[in-house]
Amino acid sequence: MTTAGTDSQPRGRVIRAFVDAPLAPGTRVALPDTAAAHLLRVLRLREGDECVLFNGDGQDYTARITAVGKRDGEAEVTGARPVENESPLRITLLQGIARGEKMDLILQKATELGASAFIPVGSERSEVKLDARRAEKRLAHWRSVVTSACEQSGRARVPAVAPPLSLAAALKALPDGTLRLLLDPFAAHGIATLAAPTDAALTIAIGPEGGWSPRDREMLVAAGFTGLRLGPRVLRTETAGLAAIAALQARFGDL
Repeated sequence: MTTAGTDSQPRGRVIRAFVDAPLAPGTRVALPDTAAAHLLRVLRLREGDECVLFNGDGQDYTARITAVGKRDGEAEVTGARPVENESPLRITLLQGIARGEKMDLILQKATELGASAFIPVGSERSEVKLDARRAEKRLAHWRSVVTSACEQSGRARVPAVAPPLSLAAALKALPDGTLRLLLDPFAAHGIATLAAPTDAALTIAIGPEGGWSPRDREMLVAAGFTGLRLGPRVLRTETAGLAAIAALQARFGDL
């Protein structure tokens, strides 16, 4: 699929935008603020230009801009097609909350690599402390980062981002029966010797900048997390989860 060739948009590029609303061919939809800003003010689409909308239901919806206002716009949905690019692995990243841009990078790149869910956690060595108000704002920002990564990478299902939890609360809330992995340079198993997850679901635990404390590790092991070796070097928090997801996708997934 290509977009219409006009002076205002490059040829051959699929322009996608997330719309948190029901979509169906033949309907018109008011573009939310973020979509309107991206499509109409950044990319400068005009009436008659084509784009692709998605709402996280697994489909892409072709659409045509029908109205352009100063701060808003409208599009008519002209078609729908299923998007079949989700990984066969259902990877949940249990991530120690990292500072600012590091956390954004983790969420963005893990989404591009196919992670299906994120659980941000606070731990004993976390450098980021969030009160209720800051946690709410940070969660909205993180979800926006993930949605934008879906727009760019072509995913039509948006990974869930849970509200920030303490490590203890997050472990209690994990579903039973999934493979649980804890990165450890001294673990017995590496990617090559790891058994495939029986139901294709797994959770990877990545510590914050300061790493997991001994008490954190005891809690993770007691919750059923087993060690996974990704080589002899210590990886930073913004590297570890991405490396683990890429390695698991190459071994069991779709890379």
